[in-house]
Amino acid sequence: MSKIYISNLHTWNASPENPKEKPKLEFADPLFKRRLSQITRMTIQVVHDLIQEVPEAASYKQVFVSFRGEIEREFTINRGIIEDTEILPAGFSLSVFNTPIAAASLSLRLKAGYSVIYPSKSNFRDGLLGAASPILSGSEEKIIFVYADEYVPDEYGSLQPENNSGSAFACILSATKTEDSVSLNIEENADFMKSPASFAEHFTDKTAE
Repeated sequence: MSKIYISNLHTWNASPENPKEKPKLEFADPLFKRRLSQITRMTIQVVHDLIQEVPEAASYKQVFVSFRGEIEREFTINRGIIEDTEILPAGFSLSVFNTPIAAASLSLRLKAGYSVIYPSKSNFRDGLLGAASPILSGSEEKIIFVYADEYVPDEYGSLQPENNSGSAFACILSATKTEDSVSLNIEENADFMKSPASFAEHFTDKTAE
């Protein structure tokens, strides 16, 4: 199998005026969401929106892809080690790479399980191939594919990415075509597969047709 199908794409992007903006998560428990980072809130938001549209997707496994993960918390922890020679347990527990999708599972009561992928050298196509592997191998009929990256702290200076803003999306990857799905030949190396932004833009346009 070299073809998969994309459907039900949901995106969330911080506004140009406030690249650190976070979703309000009005559906979530106030105490639960109080300390969540931008990337975790975005992840919860897009998965929530997808499941609201496709309730049966709550039973699908999730695959989460990110280039930087909880970079704001990681920076804060590193600074704490340098300045105070200590790590606060609460901050550390929320800094691990799987925090966003784990928090989404808790918030939305998802029980199917998840996996996480860190593509090397910011190669989105590799992340997409990894996420699609359960579909391509036949071990899963459908999965929820989730991407998110948050604003990189100002302290990183010239190491910040050119388009430095919080963004996330979630969609369904499927082995079979449905009425509202769009096909994707996974062996392609098209321009829209080179970055999360171009992927989301491409399939937003296609699924809106």
